[in-house]
Amino acid sequence: MRTMIVGNPMNLDQLAAGEREDPGQPGPGEIRVKVQGSSLNFHDLGVVTGRMGEASGRIPLADGAGTVEAIGADVSEFAVGDMVVSCFFPDWQDGTPTVGDFSRTPGDGIDGFARDAVVLPATAFTRAPKGYDAVEAATITTAGLTAWRALVVDGKLKAGDTVLLLGTGGVSIWALQIAKMMGAVVAITSSSDEKLARAKALGADFCLNYGTTPGWGKAIADWTGGRGVDHVVEVGGPGTLAQSIEAVRVGGHISLIGVLTGGAGEVPTAALMSRQARLQGLIVGSRREQQEFVRALDASGIRPVVDRRFPLEQLAEAFRYETSGGHFGKIGIEV
Repeated sequence: MRTMIVGNPMNLDQLAAGEREDPGQPGPGEIRVKVQGSSLNFHDLGVVTGRMGEASGRIPLADGAGTVEAIGADVSEFAVGDMVVSCFFPDWQDGTPTVGDFSRTPGDGIDGFARDAVVLPATAFTRAPKGYDAVEAATITTAGLTAWRALVVDGKLKAGDTVLLLGTGGVSIWALQIAKMMGAVVAITSSSDEKLARAKALGADFCLNYGTTPGWGKAIADWTGGRGVDHVVEVGGPGTLAQSIEAVRVGGHISLIGVLTGGAGEVPTAALMSRQARLQGLIVGSRREQQEFVRALDASGIRPVVDRRFPLEQLAEAFRYETSGGHFGKIGIEV
């Protein structure tokens, strides 16, 4: 079976094609899936470059979608030919968070989807959104579900709310589409006027270049008439958190989902207290939340933004494109 494998040392030059034994036929409660699409996340980049810890020999990629080729005994949810998409936390089925690490996350603690086929429990998948191809479906596993949980599940987003999004990567663009689907008013930042124009075409109401407006937190608050935004999807981490706190309203909600500017840093606690804002860390979501997200996508008809697609054999080049920061939305992998 064709795969891509994290090398030793762990870097993009050592990320190479390999062969693994075919997973065979599914046992009770399992399904065999022909993997046809994936997408890249900042987390995946951390795995293949060693930032997430030792992963030599691992098959990377947390996102996977494809067609059911066979079903084992006791599987009634899926049938042969169904298009399915993986779950980031395959053991977190429902309810409040039950995991705080990546030991069972595909492509990190266990082998991921950079391969031709997998045999896994049926509960490690949900149905894909109707009409999505495999690459489009794979974008919901990590980025899409993170944005959905941040805004809808935890944020309780409602029509007329104001939302601030940082940058134009996969999570932020999914969040833009979800927020507009829910009737929210959206501000978005980028250092690229070209990307801001694309975000505006997707429905963004206020676009701000943080390169030319370094005090963007106050600028966003001013845009709301001084009230502040109801929700911030904070993907930057310590380097942007202070500005996000300045932008949020009193009693607002900040979803801390990213560490693009580092894994640790100073938190302006006095400012956070004075805002009386809720700062919540989160990592993706449960299988139940993914099923609810899929239902919303089926009802709305929105499609993900896939910037470029690379064949599996060019996975290292796809990661290099990700590190360049030139993408808008998601980067797809065709398997």
